[in-house]
Amino acid sequence: MNKILWLRLVGISGAVCVILGAFAAHGLEGRLSERYMDVFQTAVLYQFLHTLALIGLICLPDQGVNPKIRHWAAISFALGILLFSGSLYLLVVTHIGALGMITPIGGSAFIIGWLLLFFIAKRD
Repeated sequence: MNKILWLRLVGISGAVCVILGAFAAHGLEGRLSERYMDVFQTAVLYQFLHTLALIGLICLPDQGVNPKIRHWAAISFALGILLFSGSLYLLVVTHIGALGMITPIGGSAFIIGWLLLFFIAKRD
């Protein structure tokens, strides 16, 4: 796992969360229906939570951790952010309902990432 690369990606993702959250609160209020505002806020929340999960993975000590599983858990969380939150952002902007079919794929990536944490410890 290239921790510097992952930290840079996490930094960008965290900044995007803050920017989009502020944009939703101050720029979109009254411009979106309540339904689309909820969808947008859900996308920001899940992106933020999984950005924090990525920070946790990066900060795990190398000793006692299976590096391949950590790598795949990080990829799962990153794909989840792109597919889950990304599809919801696009749905809000474009109103193309078919984008909602991508969202569960991202949710599945999140679930896989969390389940991989169960197996992350090396066996002695």
